[in-house]
Amino acid sequence: MIQLKTEAMIAQARVFDHPLCDMGFATDEALAELLDRYPEDLFDINLYDFDDEGQARLRTGVRGRASGEALLEAIKQGRLWVNMRDVQIVHPELWAAAEAAFAQIEASFPGLRAVKKAGQLILSSPAARVPYHFDAAGVTLFHLRGKKRVFVYPADEAHLSERSMEAVVARQTTEEVPYLRRFEDDARVIDLEPGQALIWPLYAPHRVENLDRFCVSLSMDFQTWGTRLRNGALYTNAVLRSRGALPRPTTAMSSPEMLARWAASLALKRTGALKSRIRDIPRDFEPVAGVRDGAAALDASKA
Repeated sequence: MIQLKTEAMIAQARVFDHPLCDMGFATDEALAELLDRYPEDLFDINLYDFDDEGQARLRTGVRGRASGEALLEAIKQGRLWVNMRDVQIVHPELWAAAEAAFAQIEASFPGLRAVKKAGQLILSSPAARVPYHFDAAGVTLFHLRGKKRVFVYPADEAHLSERSMEAVVARQTTEEVPYLRRFEDDARVIDLEPGQALIWPLYAPHRVENLDRFCVSLSMDFQTWGTRLRNGALYTNAVLRSRGALPRPTTAMSSPEMLARWAASLALKRTGALKSRIRDIPRDFEPVAGVRDGAAALDASKA
């Protein structure tokens, strides 16, 4: 089966060395300059609140009018997680270096071939945490600054249900998925230092904690033909489920059935079969240094 063959290529999380830290991409000066010129519509500024059971509530913010230097200071002082999307377009120098490093990592997994890649530069506060979630793609995390702890969990039905995957792929919910404290017994824990890159099994749920330091990482998402086909099948299943059907799990599909579901997803997306529920998430803060969590309440007129 296409999806099983593809996902078996990366059997477990692995750490590699990379040279990006020596190229000056993560200095305060370079980051402040980048923040000044980065397109506002490519910023995701998030803050997560957690309860005693590790369940998260997402708050989102806006870029605001702060200078790059002031924005960087707010991130350093607060509890923010800032994703700067489409690095491959906005920062070609960093992207070229990352692609060269990824080529060496990719070569370590016989049969692995990324057919599409995209990147986001992640700037995160010393106390920032990202909840249990999954990415509908392969991920290589190039760590550039600070110290980060990553928890990687098995990519099976017990830790990540197909129904949850469908909802994320179809943009009916954000990437956060149901989490139970007992999952910690099954986690592999990796501490990342600058100059290290982490790759984990495709679709494996994971969460992240910064270890009391401001952190900078480049997250490279990559698609294989296997993940593209499975994502299409998951989208089609989400549409079928929204119409009251009980679709067959993708893990039980033959290759022809997977291809058919993927082809169906192309038509369904063109017709807008499912409207995204995450496009218009309310925003309620902007980064400001010196205030609690680095997040100042946003005037409703700016939201």
